[in-house]
Amino acid sequence: MTSIQKQDGTVLEAMRPKTRRPPLYKVLLLNDDFTPMDFVVVVLQKYFSMNRERATRIMLQIHREGMGMCGVFTKDVASTKVKQVVSYARQHQHPLACVMEENE
Repeated sequence: MTSIQKQDGTVLEAMRPKTRRPPLYKVLLLNDDFTPMDFVVVVLQKYFSMNRERATRIMLQIHREGMGMCGVFTKDVASTKVKQVVSYARQHQHPLACVMEENE
């Protein structure tokens, strides 16, 4: 809030509307027994702009822990990334699952 004092002593306060940031969503890749590890690395590089080293680390996390986070995005961006990854995986006949969940 900003305030302006006038000559007669009154104070005017400007109200700014309160805006909230949009909720963010995590995009996660889920492990399966069929999608090759190298394909997961390619997906992470292609759709999440990761270098090979980081993509390999995330791929290993997915393999060991059952899932791994690819990034945090607004709802529209997260939804688009999920659709792109799933479509790309199906085009290459892999069952790779990609999901989004609200970031807490």
